[in-house]
Amino acid sequence: MKYYDAIPVDGILADLGVSSHQFDNSERGFSMRFPDELDMRMNRRQLKSASEVLNEYTVEQLTYIFRNYGELNNAGSLSHTIDKQRKIKAVSTFADLEKTLGRFAQRGKENKFFAKVLQALRIEINEELEVLKEMLQQSADVLKEGGKLVVISYHSLEDRLVKNFMRTGNFEGKHEKDFFGNPLRIFEPENKKPIEASAEEQNANSRSRSAKLRIASKLKPIKS
Repeated sequence: MKYYDAIPVDGILADLGVSSHQFDNSERGFSMRFPDELDMRMNRRQLKSASEVLNEYTVEQLTYIFRNYGELNNAGSLSHTIDKQRKIKAVSTFADLEKTLGRFAQRGKENKFFAKVLQALRIEINEELEVLKEMLQQSADVLKEGGKLVVISYHSLEDRLVKNFMRTGNFEGKHEKDFFGNPLRIFEPENKKPIEASAEEQNANSRSRSAKLRIASKLKPIKS
């Protein structure tokens, strides 16, 4: 059976999490725990690694990704500090990054701060938000009427896109209507708030703490 013989499908489950294997493999350069060069490419054939972004992007480009993908309020200061350091010595490993930006991390919340920095780099390198948008739009084409779209996201940027698309059919969250006043949307959300891991599950799997699950059903198209 060819793949297109299965379309339309009854359901789609998308888990947006990064593979634990990638985090636990020092050579992949995703983690704070290892001394290897920061890589963070999910596909090793992609052009730029995290270390190359840190050392080759302009201050303006770094500021954009730290602000928009890491949601860091001091993105400009971080970028200028990296720029100053890389003129002396390349910022290539997490140890280099920690030494360069450590003074910006709030005491006791260092891991949270650097998690946001690394998140911003990972999203930029792998074009994660654009890939997510493509997946959501394509889901509307392959699901049958009444079919379920189930998405597990792991940070607010992903969850916001999923929530807006399920509620309004667009990524901005704008409630649009046709000429007759009918809402222009594709899905009906089945849960107003995301489903989160129980305390028991979080104790058993710490990486589930940030997971948010949303479910929506594909609506019947409105006939004009």
